[in-house]
Amino acid sequence: MIPNPIPTFILLTLGVLTFLFIMLLPSLIELKKPKDAGPKMIMDYMFNIQPKTQDILMIDMEEEQGFDQIFIKKVVDIISFLPNIEA
Repeated sequence: MIPNPIPTFILLTLGVLTFLFIMLLPSLIELKKPKDAGPKMIMDYMFNIQPKTQDILMIDMEEEQGFDQIFIKKVVDIISFLPNIEA
């Protein structure tokens, strides 16, 4: 048991507050004097908010998607060395 808990509590409280102050000090300094002025907005450029729905390609997920056999063979050839890595 601690003989006198009041000094221990005071030291613990001051230690935690000092730790938090030291950890937050760089952000407080950065808020006072920022090194970067922040993002700039270019006023001449206007964003087109409405998407062009005719340009969006929709794929039917229920329809069978075919793959090019040459592409699949190349992928298989590339991956085929994996079982031989340990040898």
